[in-house]
Amino acid sequence: MARRGDLDGWWVFGIAVVGFFWRILFRTRIEGTEHIPSSGPAIVAGNHVSGLDGVVLALVTGWRGRRTTKFLVAAEFFRKLWCGWALRLYRQIPLRRGQQDQGALDVAIETIRDGALAGIFPEGTVNAEPEAGLLRGRKGAARIALATEAPVVPVGIWGTQARWPKPGLHLRRPWRPVVAISYGKPITPKGDPESTDDLQAFTDVMIDALTVQTERARKLAGA
Repeated sequence: MARRGDLDGWWVFGIAVVGFFWRILFRTRIEGTEHIPSSGPAIVAGNHVSGLDGVVLALVTGWRGRRTTKFLVAAEFFRKLWCGWALRLYRQIPLRRGQQDQGALDVAIETIRDGALAGIFPEGTVNAEPEAGLLRGRKGAARIALATEAPVVPVGIWGTQARWPKPGLHLRRPWRPVVAISYGKPITPKGDPESTDDLQAFTDVMIDALTVQTERARKLAGA
C-alpha cells in the first residue's frame, strides 16, 4: 500500500534536487523506514553528529516516508543568506538557543497537534565526540513529546560527521562517505509535561533509545 504522506510541491521538488546531489556526495544506507507514521502527529528524534543531520533526516523521511519534517532550528540560521530563505520556505521553526524559548516550544506543540511530523535532536547541539556516546539529553524535546502525546520515532544517524563534524565542513577521504540512518520502533510518551521528574524520565527513555539506534546506524555504516 502506498504511503499517503503530506508532501507538497516544494517538498517534492526539494527532495528531488537535494537527493540528486546527496547521492553524488554520499553513499546512503537506510533501515526501519516502516516505523515512520504515514499520517498524523509524530516526532522523529535523532542523535546529532553533524550539521548535515537535519538535511539527511528530512530527505530520507520525505523520500521513504512521504512526510514533511518541521524542525526546531537555531534562530541565527534564519539570518544566513545561504539557508535562511530555505528554512522559511519549508516553514521550519526558529529557536533562540541558550534561552528558555517557550514561544518556539508552543509553536512546535501546536504544529504537531495539528497533524505534523516534527524533527528534534534531544542532545540540543552537535556532539563533538560522537564515538564517546551521546550527550546529556535536553528536556525541551521531552516537553514537546509529553505535551502532544505524539509517538516518538528514535533515529540513529552515522557518517555525516565524516564530511561536516562540529568544527565545520571539510574535505578529506573518503571522498564519498557512507551515511547510515536507522529508524526504530515508535515510543509512546508517558508523563506530565509540567513534572520535572517526568520530563527527566522521558528524556532518559529517548536517549536510551537513541543510543541503541545510533549503534545500529554505526554498524550499518560499517564503522
